[in-house]
Amino acid sequence: MTRVTGDWISRAETQAVMRTLEDAGHRALFVGGCVRNALLDEPVTDIDIATDASPEQVMELGTAAGLHPVPTGVDHGTVTVVSGGLPHEVTTFRRDVETDGRRAVVAFSRDVAEDARRRDFTMNALYADAEGALVDPLGGLADLQARRVRFVGRAEDRICEDYLRILRFFRFHAWYADDDGGFDPGDLAAIGVNLAGLETLSRERVGAEMLKLLAAPDPAPSVGVMAQTGVLAHVLPGAAPDFLAPLVHLEGSASADPVRRLAALGGEEMAGRLRLSKAQARQLALLRDGMAGSNGAGELAYRHGADAAWDVMLLRAAMAGQPLAEGLDDEIAAGAAATFPVTSADLRPAFEGPALGRKMKELEDRWIASGFTLTRDALLS
Repeated sequence: MTRVTGDWISRAETQAVMRTLEDAGHRALFVGGCVRNALLDEPVTDIDIATDASPEQVMELGTAAGLHPVPTGVDHGTVTVVSGGLPHEVTTFRRDVETDGRRAVVAFSRDVAEDARRRDFTMNALYADAEGALVDPLGGLADLQARRVRFVGRAEDRICEDYLRILRFFRFHAWYADDDGGFDPGDLAAIGVNLAGLETLSRERVGAEMLKLLAAPDPAPSVGVMAQTGVLAHVLPGAAPDFLAPLVHLEGSASADPVRRLAALGGEEMAGRLRLSKAQARQLALLRDGMAGSNGAGELAYRHGADAAWDVMLLRAAMAGQPLAEGLDDEIAAGAAATFPVTSADLRPAFEGPALGRKMKELEDRWIASGFTLTRDALLS
């Protein structure tokens, strides 16, 4: 029998949640990402538990056991049970009653197979009991072992239940699929006839899904197929995947920054279309301006920091199809550490108002052009 293992499953805080449900006669099963990732030897960050207990029963049992249940999504069957400071998403078995492509009306169930059939991909319909014994109602283990992303049942049915599954399909391919396995033509056909459904999704959901996709080790093949099927044009009009693969290659061991990769795609009104956070929107604007600009790496590092300078230089190299220039390490380090040696007080009273600003800019430009070597005395002489 296949068994799920890992420190997360034997943790006392997590076992306390499972025992609370099981001791009351209910079924409790780990489900979804924690099971999938454990079987792939990937990190497990979030713990989801499926149960035949109703949300009200989960609340009552959790409180009686000294745990801290929070009704985070009771209408959809979810209670967050905090045990020892660790959150566990506990959701009652469900079946879909009605869907409109964005949200579902669900009915609670006592059947794990019904719960499995409403999930998106077979690799996410894997369950495990408190001891780690695998429960596989739909044969998802074989798909997971083959690194095959397969919709549960008919692809078109799953997509029409929630059009975000189109983007999740490409995200899961980027993270989990066999690079040599390709994309199922039937799945792509089902996506192609449902592209209009993407327009019904909120920008927040689309943005969150795109950033998760772009954070994959190499999202370029998935994004390339998104462009071929028309998905990318619906999500980001004007975007193109041409520079993404070269950028991923140039990044090497650098962090997989999804905003940097988003900048490589281009497109119209990216920050607004994806409803990015203010910090992400600022970063994206800086990188897009840097890609179009001509400031050197040292100046970029001086003005915006070493990380931004590296991002811009990576993007420029990807656009040019060239390797990174030699000596960038030293140039960026020098710029990031540099402090302009002249202050406005050094120029007063000879310069005031707009004239003072122009003179400060002139001296700063000379200082940057010197590679940050000109001293205060040299600049003022």
